[in-house]
Amino acid sequence: MTDTRDTAQRTVPRVGATASRSRLVTRRDIALFTEISGDRNPLHYDEERAAATRFGGIVVQGGVTTALLNAVVAEDLPGPGSVFLQLDLGFKAPVRPGDVITGTVEVTSAREDKPITALDVRVTRDDGVVAVEGKAVCYTEPL
Repeated sequence: MTDTRDTAQRTVPRVGATASRSRLVTRRDIALFTEISGDRNPLHYDEERAAATRFGGIVVQGGVTTALLNAVVAEDLPGPGSVFLQLDLGFKAPVRPGDVITGTVEVTSAREDKPITALDVRVTRDDGVVAVEGKAVCYTEPL
């Protein structure tokens, strides 16, 4: 099957291009993610139990932390119509309620023949600590 859509009208992301978004993470984010996912891990809610762990306190779910990458990909780079085909993420440090996190993507390759883009991705806390880093592959549906 041949893709007959005109790829000439598509803007191919430039290797090295970056985009980022930042947001304040709150306890409400934990509650909303729990409502969606059912994740009721005590690390997200129980101050006393969480304080006694290696994390030393409440930790925001990884899904909340990495959701910022979804926004960057879908809204900024590669942009509207983009979805993840593959994600390989390493969780390096906890994110806590009250942290401001920044999700950043950088284009490492972009196919000329298909709307597929490879990215380096990371989420950094406002204290400069990298909380999540990894690689992603995106497909961008022409809209």
